[in-house]
Amino acid sequence: MVWKFSMHLVSLVFLGISSMICLSMSLLSLQGGMSYVIEWELFSLNSTLIVVTLVLDWISYMFLSFILFISSMVLFYSGDYMSGDKNFNRFMYLVFAFVVSMNALIVSPNLISILLGWDGLGLISYALVIFYQNEKSANAGMLTILSNRVGDVAILLSIALFFTVGSWNFFSWGFYMSKDAILIKVLVIMAAMTKSAQIPFSAWLPAAMAAPTPVSALVHSSTLVTAGVFLLIRFSMIFEDYIIQSSMLFISCSTMFMAGLGANFEYDLKKIIALSTLSQLGVMLSILSLGFSGLAFFHLLTHALFKALLFLCAGVMIHNLKDYQDIRMMGGLSTSMPLTSTCMNLSNLSLCGMPFMAGFYSKDLILEVAFMSNINFMSFMMYVMATGLTVAYTFRLIFYSLTGMSNLSSMSGVHDSGVIMTSPMMMLGFMSVLSGASLSWIMFPEPYMICLSPSFKFLVMVLLIMGSFAGYMLNLMSVNNMLGSMQFYSSSVFVGSMWFLPFLSSLNLVNFTLKGSMKYEMSMDKGWSEFFGGQGSFNFIMGGMHWIQWAQSNTLKFYVKTFFLWVIVLSFLLFWV
Repeated sequence: MVWKFSMHLVSLVFLGISSMICLSMSLLSLQGGMSYVIEWELFSLNSTLIVVTLVLDWISYMFLSFILFISSMVLFYSGDYMSGDKNFNRFMYLVFAFVVSMNALIVSPNLISILLGWDGLGLISYALVIFYQNEKSANAGMLTILSNRVGDVAILLSIALFFTVGSWNFFSWGFYMSKDAILIKVLVIMAAMTKSAQIPFSAWLPAAMAAPTPVSALVHSSTLVTAGVFLLIRFSMIFEDYIIQSSMLFISCSTMFMAGLGANFEYDLKKIIALSTLSQLGVMLSILSLGFSGLAFFHLLTHALFKALLFLCAGVMIHNLKDYQDIRMMGGLSTSMPLTSTCMNLSNLSLCGMPFMAGFYSKDLILEVAFMSNINFMSFMMYVMATGLTVAYTFRLIFYSLTGMSNLSSMSGVHDSGVIMTSPMMMLGFMSVLSGASLSWIMFPEPYMICLSPSFKFLVMVLLIMGSFAGYMLNLMSVNNMLGSMQFYSSSVFVGSMWFLPFLSSLNLVNFTLKGSMKYEMSMDKGWSEFFGGQGSFNFIMGGMHWIQWAQSNTLKFYVKTFFLWVIVLSFLLFWV
């Protein structure tokens, strides 16, 4: 027990101090306008330098500080949450390796070194998703790693295409990409879409909820899913192409709308929060496709804080409710768990974008800039409906879990957890209130010029009020009266199952891939490659060696045959001449 306590305590101290140092360096870099690029050459290949490059600017320092801070809170929280697990040490090492992989991805502007952190995130996330070692975890882990391998292949292909320009440093070459480099842009966007779970790669994100809750808090806040967004923030110059910009805007808005709609039909607590993550990723990528990378980075940081807090609160609730995750089995937790309920309400209100919370400063600014931009009517309506749906499923979650009476048979053991689990929640709750205003003062000393009519200006507040009213009243009616959604059963199944994306990803796509791989193995690996490849070459060489060995065995029979053959050849030559 002393070893377990010391592990998460050392993680808290080490990562917390590192976070403070990175935040100080970020403020100094932002104030002085200085960036540092560290580069050393490993070797040269065909006039192409194989180099290791690190970029240390205010974006890298700021994101590193947030990741280290959230990781320190999650690891300290895990000291109590995972204390009863016999594989506690392995869990802590995996989470720490996960953080190291994300840090390696952040500080590198080089696609090859980015691939190291990128693959590290994919591999370690698979090990964390299958941590509980049951059938559900195994299926979720396989779906996660197969979906992410698509992005890994896209990164590898983009590395091969970057080889033609003599460098993999997209900082130095990316701004000079011509319209002929459309394939590189598409591959990088595809890689970011797989990590950020955009349509059609959205199925793995809710499935990854099979991992322990502290892992979900880390993965869905600042590490795995934000890796794709951060790559596109660094690669934001590719959105100058109109076709790419409009296509990415449509995909991200569709993902945002689909996730918000699906969360209103979900009853698993962790899956609702996962779908809210998917919705916020759509918000980040949509404003990024419009060319506002600073706003996307701003929302990325604020979202990391309140989403980590939301998962930690969900972990405490699940931990105290004897591993129940169905929100219909909850209720009345505001009286038995007041501290957890307070922190959860803070994170939920910040997620909705309620005024003066952290999410308000980033999300409201994103919506107003998007309304002011030149977007089509369909994208505008998706923005509007997704914002209202976010508030609706948030108040639905509050209604089911925190209000009313409990549906469990016994509530005697339900209470706020000890100081090890509540201290990180209080710290993240404090940051969820103050970080929005603080970051807006730091990142945007000269504010955006918003020029909207009063109706558009108040549209966001109207959506918040209407969404909260709808989320509360519709679920109040569904509890007291007959479920209205049963009259539209097929439509409810469609929107509640993420538009059948899990079915397409896990059944059709995987079956097609596995069957194609089996046919390829039978016809190529065990067929033509075996006949003309290693086995065929071995038989041919061994047959030739056997003949050479027989020729060198000094037998009279061989010499007589050779003599007669030589006589026949000589007679033929003489006759021919």
